[in-house]
Amino acid sequence: MPVEYSGSLDGAGLQIAVVVARFNSFITDRLLDGAQRALMECGVAATGVAVIWTPGAFELPLVAQRLALSRRFDAVICLGCVIRGETAHFEHVAAASSRGILEAGLQSGIPVIFGVLTTDTVEQARGRCGSGSGNKGGEAARTAVEMANLMRKLPLVSE
Repeated sequence: MPVEYSGSLDGAGLQIAVVVARFNSFITDRLLDGAQRALMECGVAATGVAVIWTPGAFELPLVAQRLALSRRFDAVICLGCVIRGETAHFEHVAAASSRGILEAGLQSGIPVIFGVLTTDTVEQARGRCGSGSGNKGGEAARTAVEMANLMRKLPLVSE
């Protein structure tokens, strides 16, 4: 019988960092609300959550990497919103933030969760940050708790 590993949504005792881009704050504030609500529902103590603000989504990876490498947090959640415009700027910011967030997790071994909306319109972004279960900030928070618990169960890499 194979050994199976899975995480849980029990956030008791976890330390979670939430890095939020201020750009498009009319969306990211709502993503943060969803994340905080989900973390509380998972049992993460208010004192176990640190919120850090960056100017925009492009800056998320550097801050996430610093926090993950500090080993103070069990997971780092990155929240942002990049809405397509009339120039290629959207592609550059979306690609850089997603690649950098991935690299921060891989380099640190700490779950770094991608909660950055990349939408074509403001309406699409609003549809992903509502008060219900469709809030992508809440989804990112539940993913962070599950991954933090999973990483605790997995064997360490031998040196």
